[in-house]
Amino acid sequence: MKYKFSHAVFTASALCAMAASAHAADAAITSPDGRTTLRIAEDGATFSVVRRGETVISASPMGLDLDGAPALAMLKLESREDATVDRTIPLVATKASSARDHYRGATLAFREAGGGRRLFIDARAYDDGVAFRYRIEDAGPVKLRGELTAFVPAGDASCLVTEAEGAHERPFERLRISQLKTDTAYDVPVVCATPSGRTHYAITQAHLQGYTGASLWREGAALRLRLSAVPHRPGPAYVSSAGLTTAWRAVMVADRAGELIESPLVGNLNPPPEAEKLGDFSWVKPGKVSWDWWSGPLEGVKPDLAAYKRFIDFAAESGFPYHLIDAGWSWGAGPCCDPLPTTDITRPAEGIDMPALVRYAADKGVGLLLWVHWEHLAPRLDEVLDTYARWGIKGIKVDFMNRDDQEMTAFYQRVAEGTAKRRMLLDMHGAYVPAGLQRSYPNYITQEGVLGAEWNKMDRRITPRHNLMLPYTRMLAGPMDYTPGGFRNATPQTFEVRAVMPQTQTTRGQALAMYVVYDSPLQMVSDDPSNYRGEPGFEFIRRVPTAWDETRFISGEPGEDIVLARRHGKTWYIGAMTADRARTQKVPLGFLPPGHWRATIWQDGEVVREVRRTQRQVTNKDQLSLSLSAAGGAAVVLEPLSKPTP
Repeated sequence: MKYKFSHAVFTASALCAMAASAHAADAAITSPDGRTTLRIAEDGATFSVVRRGETVISASPMGLDLDGAPALAMLKLESREDATVDRTIPLVATKASSARDHYRGATLAFREAGGGRRLFIDARAYDDGVAFRYRIEDAGPVKLRGELTAFVPAGDASCLVTEAEGAHERPFERLRISQLKTDTAYDVPVVCATPSGRTHYAITQAHLQGYTGASLWREGAALRLRLSAVPHRPGPAYVSSAGLTTAWRAVMVADRAGELIESPLVGNLNPPPEAEKLGDFSWVKPGKVSWDWWSGPLEGVKPDLAAYKRFIDFAAESGFPYHLIDAGWSWGAGPCCDPLPTTDITRPAEGIDMPALVRYAADKGVGLLLWVHWEHLAPRLDEVLDTYARWGIKGIKVDFMNRDDQEMTAFYQRVAEGTAKRRMLLDMHGAYVPAGLQRSYPNYITQEGVLGAEWNKMDRRITPRHNLMLPYTRMLAGPMDYTPGGFRNATPQTFEVRAVMPQTQTTRGQALAMYVVYDSPLQMVSDDPSNYRGEPGFEFIRRVPTAWDETRFISGEPGEDIVLARRHGKTWYIGAMTADRARTQKVPLGFLPPGHWRATIWQDGEVVREVRRTQRQVTNKDQLSLSLSAAGGAAVVLEPLSKPTP
């Protein structure tokens, strides 16, 4: 059966016809625990996913839409090569100290009738998801108009979706597939549940290196995958240099929506760092960052040596390893944040001696990070990075890419490799949603691609409900530079949009909890130093880690609440957040090892900027009861005791 996907609309009758074509000759790959099966038809034209006996993804089209070459036709499975992998991968500066990479895989070779061309499909089934990609072995370039890939969620699934746009900064909402617009691109991940609710899953992508990004478009009951083309470049969406290896198309699975947070699947689908080329990454140091942009003006940002030193001093006294100097520091920079031709990012503005400022910060134990516009960096990347290395800069924040096409994914890899070679951290803003590049370049420590707290300066979209969507959606793909730490807390009713000294729509307790719940090994402490000194709860921000040895989802529902526990060494940290409803959150401590533990608890007080700090002794038989105000939260530190205290 041949599918002209670019012209198809996937009605219920068409999907039934696809399902009827399945038979015993199909290739099935089953996860190590035996619960999840990825099935690919013998003609390579459809796939489906079943978990615990229930269909997750119904028969869905797959294949490639070639440009400048005849379509691959009348394919038949020619050979199958199976593999079982079970290894533990040590990780650097992320949500766990290691990842188990355990899957059953198969490379399926399809050949056209009459001994024609071959298409390879690599397929894997993990306990926490399935994935596949396409390969063509050819000495010449391969051109694609697109892929034929689509996902047909079983039933009219209820999903959490966000519209795709350049900076990937839109809110998520819950809609059924039938409610999605047909003229709108949707971003990854799309997070859904089966009709029974027994499986929650996320449709996403991984390993974009050498390929291009994609979005999802509704056609009937299907989510069609559309490749991102280079702007203003006519012709195919993607052109390889030789042969073809696409990105992985992945479906993460779990019993509960929050358990997807624990999954290392996106990272596991990416190659490890090239040790021979880049060495080890033990030098990568996660940590918190003071930041000068969030509390200041949107426009007319000017270099200010005294302000830089004030933030550096604050970072030093708070024990933070970094300060980020944002837009406006370089020679010829204009109002934030246009890429003016007069700007030279290898020269600081008049009155700023950058090497001297680096030494000033280093003497206080603080490393400096610099903001740059990608259009200034791309044409002279090596020159810029060599300059920063001479100055002693510890990392860069690159902004305003707002694209995920083939040229831009190549730029991401180029800047990740360039910074790695010079032992610099990398933070990408105006970025596409992560696809696991952090696994190959651990110095690529965080990124935006999220509707984050900076928007409190401009509008009212950073609601408590939005904050409780993010852990279950965007954060599944990788770290997110949400930029928490706003201490001018207000309620949704009293919140005012302010560019300077902005407010948040959440309590002080939720501000603290974000440092546990939100995954970002380079974590901003975004407010002005004056808003932290002497304020309740800041002592928690000073001590909370930003990278973890273990992550455990405890409880919660998207858009409503969450309790997440993370371990650093022998100490456990808990973050609890709620959206619009006040609640008493019960937290069972069964994840703790045996023994006695000191629990230090920060939870919402009587007013929005107050937290109550208490201590008690607990064991893994106990249950904490946390009082969360509406739009509130709580944070807990659990430290082992050598013996019970009276």
